[in-house]
Amino acid sequence: MIFDFNVIWESLPLYFGGVLVTLQLLLISLAAGLAMAIPLALMRVSKSPLVNFPAWLYTYVVRGTPMLVQLFLIYYGLAQFEAVRDSVLWPYLSNATFCACLAFGINTSAYSAEILAGSLKSTPPGEIEAAKAVGMSRFKLYRRILLPSALRRALPQYSNEVIMMLHTTSLASIVTLIDITGAARTVSSQHYLPFEAFITAGVFYLCLTFILVRLFKRAERRWLVYLAPRKA
Repeated sequence: MIFDFNVIWESLPLYFGGVLVTLQLLLISLAAGLAMAIPLALMRVSKSPLVNFPAWLYTYVVRGTPMLVQLFLIYYGLAQFEAVRDSVLWPYLSNATFCACLAFGINTSAYSAEILAGSLKSTPPGEIEAAKAVGMSRFKLYRRILLPSALRRALPQYSNEVIMMLHTTSLASIVTLIDITGAARTVSSQHYLPFEAFITAGVFYLCLTFILVRLFKRAERRWLVYLAPRKA
C-alpha cells in the first residue's frame, strides 16, 4: 500500500480553514451553552419543584437524544413549517453556521448545567455559613461566593465537556460546513484518498485536544490551588 501525502500537503490551506471554522463553532457554542447553563444550574439546585422540574426535564431530554438528531431537527426539521419560513428568524435558521452553533449550544448547555449543579451542591457548608455571617443577601451570596466557587471546582469536569464538544463539531460537516472533518471529506471525495484525508483530520483534532488539555491544566493550577493538600 502506498500512501500519497503530497495531496494532503497541497490541501493544508483547506484544513487550516477548517480549523478556523471548527474553533468558531466551538467558541460560540461554548459561550452560548455556558450562558444558558448557569441559570439552568441555579434552577436545578432549587428546592421548589416548579423551578427545578423544567430545568430537569430540559437537561433530561437534551442529554437523552443524540446530538445528530438535534442538529437535523434544527437545520432540516424547522424548515418544513411555513410559519418558521415566514418568520423574522428564517434568515438565521436557514444559515448552516447559526443552526450548528444553536444545536451545539443547546446540547452543551444541558451537560454543563448538570456539571455546575453538581458543583453547587457540593459547596462546603462553611463557605455558605461564613457568607451569611457577614450579612450577605442571597443574590450576593450566589454572585460572590457560590457561583465563582462552583465554576472553579467544575473545571476538571467542564474540561471534558469542552473536549467532547470539540469532537462533536465534526458533525457540522453534515450540514455543508467545511470544518476539519468537512475538509477531510472534500479531499477524500476529490482525490479518493480517504485514509490520508481522515488521518490528517485526526492529527488536527489531536493537536487541538492537546492544546485544550494544557490550557485547562494551567487554569486548574491557578484557580484550584487552594484545594491542593497542604504540605506539612
